[in-house]
Amino acid sequence: QVQLVESGGGLVQAGGSLRLSCAASGRPSSRYVVGWFRQAPGKEREFVAALKWSGVVKYYSDSVKGRFTISIDNVKNTVFLQMNSLKREDTAAYYCAASYGSGNPVRSNEYNYWGQGTQVTVSS
Repeated sequence: QVQLVESGGGLVQAGGSLRLSCAASGRPSSRYVVGWFRQAPGKEREFVAALKWSGVVKYYSDSVKGRFTISIDNVKNTVFLQMNSLKREDTAAYYCAASYGSGNPVRSNEYNYWGQGTQVTVSS
């Protein structure tokens, strides 16, 4: 069993930066994949970024590639999402999720554990 707690959301102006954190408790396996998803009002949940617990393999959606960076602190069992050059369309609730690592990391239904979400609002 893994518990995930996100933090770091908030209100930021367009062009600004935020860093989200996802603290994992329990016993994450080295085979786990941790992903970030987001959901804006009236829209479906969409994949943002993911990495394997080793931190070696990373995945990004085209919409955030070059602006967002996912990383992990294996000692603290925390995954970070550094978000730079934020745009209004990045406004959404951001969720951290963990999967056993056997499925497609961009598909939300492959994930077994979810955090409660943290709101990111980008103003113009």
